[in-house]
Amino acid sequence: MAVLQVGDVVAAMDGLFPPSAAQSWDRVGLSVGDVDAAVTRVGFAVDPCEATVAEAIERGAQLLVTHHPLYLRGTHAVTSATGKGRWTMALVREGVSLFSAHTNADVAASTSALAGLLGVRVERPLDGETGIGGVGELEEAVTLAAFAAKVGEVLPKVPAGILAAGDPEREVRRVALCSGAGDSLLEEANAAGADVYLTADLRHHPATDHLWNSGCALVCATHWASEWPLLGEMARRLAELLGPSTPEIYVSKIPTDPWNIVVRQ
Repeated sequence: MAVLQVGDVVAAMDGLFPPSAAQSWDRVGLSVGDVDAAVTRVGFAVDPCEATVAEAIERGAQLLVTHHPLYLRGTHAVTSATGKGRWTMALVREGVSLFSAHTNADVAASTSALAGLLGVRVERPLDGETGIGGVGELEEAVTLAAFAAKVGEVLPKVPAGILAAGDPEREVRRVALCSGAGDSLLEEANAAGADVYLTADLRHHPATDHLWNSGCALVCATHWASEWPLLGEMARRLAELLGPSTPEIYVSKIPTDPWNIVVRQ
């Protein structure tokens, strides 16, 4: 059997998550590495950062697949003077390639991964123009408090936890979803007739304006936690496509949210 190479995995990932589906500002695909290098182990993580790069090296991965790109806004230098420069140098030095699938993976899999954990039957994207997010229904209505608790159960545990806004006893059945930062789609959630909108990184003014104008209830997770379910979905689809040629795969459980301390007052 031919040795699997980085280029083979890149081609498979691009087939599953076409770069053409990424938004124009995004930077997806292979950013570090040798397409001809052999691959026996692949790691999946949300962020390319010191912790996940070190984990990939420690676990003997030759390819690290991340959701977020390393250089989203580009760079003119790769040096030890910056964190990203040090991580890039470590990847090259240790022979680990880096690939990202960002908004193209959001369109294809982020919503289905999150919805599957919550039992939401997705009917359509939340944003019809980009295909991002989703709108659907639960099999049975629950209270907002129960829905928020369910979100806390199915997402990985992080210090910041889960926030919710609205009447705890409000009936929730129709759900709008957007993993990652989603307060730009608050109006779309309302227009979809959602009882609750689950997303991350909700800012004060957009959230309060939404609620004060009789908007749907809100549930806010952290960015990393809301996007972590995507990793397992990407890994599963890659394994299905590659079949017997599939390398060893691991999904990182290292939380890379910036918020690691919570003070309850």
